[in-house]
Amino acid sequence: MTSDTSRFSARAIDARLVRRPIAVQFPRWADLAIRPAEPQGHDNRTFRLGEALAVRLPSGPHYAAQIEKEQAWLPRLAPHLPLPIPAPIAVGAPGEGYPFAWSVNRWLAGDTARPGAIVDPVEFATDVAAFLRALQLIDATGGPPPGPHCFWRGGALATYDDETRQAIATLGDVIDGDAATAVWEAALVAEWRGPDVWFQGDVAANNLLVGPDGRLCAVIDFGCAGVGDPACDLVLAWTLLDSDAREAFRDAIDLDAGTWARARGWALWKALILLASPRSHPDRADSPRIIDAVLAEHRAGG
Repeated sequence: MTSDTSRFSARAIDARLVRRPIAVQFPRWADLAIRPAEPQGHDNRTFRLGEALAVRLPSGPHYAAQIEKEQAWLPRLAPHLPLPIPAPIAVGAPGEGYPFAWSVNRWLAGDTARPGAIVDPVEFATDVAAFLRALQLIDATGGPPPGPHCFWRGGALATYDDETRQAIATLGDVIDGDAATAVWEAALVAEWRGPDVWFQGDVAANNLLVGPDGRLCAVIDFGCAGVGDPACDLVLAWTLLDSDAREAFRDAIDLDAGTWARARGWALWKALILLASPRSHPDRADSPRIIDAVLAEHRAGG
């Protein structure tokens, strides 16, 4: 990675920057309106291009490899899934002030899966489970294994052992450290012994779209997708779903207790490191609630 690339700031990504490579590399779209999508993600910045297209730009070098992966695999996954996913139309090259490859996809309409937009949380949970089950059934041969491109999702939680234990120690009296350690250690010993399957890698509210009827209508952002252990895709059980929807999701996804133990580990890891970090993050405010939900389930023998 060149020094210029490593120093690039996501703050520089705005509609004016996006217009320059569009005009040079895809002049047929040069006159289309460009406006930022809302809400924005962390790993990528998305801009609507006209009415039918979306421009997706990695926000930094850690996310740059995701573009090539999505270009290669999304067209292969889409025919096997029950809901729309992003459809790549073109890939842009670095240049005109932007240092990474970037993509143009078809725009997928929908509202993010916030509580006010979801009409029936239980139905929503079962729809997400059906999508993930379909994803897991797709042939994983040759798919991208866990690695830096997906921040080791789908791999062993031991990758984040030191980081998680340090976060527990840092938080001191803010959380129940003994319970958090017990959840984490249970996740570490519950190793995945099944075949590699496809996982989406970031099943979060911003990546689940609902239509005017309040039902799940599309799934976006496969930048952290890969093949391996599907436990990372279950974290929405605590990040988004209430208790009734969580139980419906658990029943519909039909995975074993060990997978759920690892899923609790993934949810706990992310919430702990965000809460322990001195840096701001849009998801940090929700971390105490997620930690409480995971630890409550552990104490109840979930």
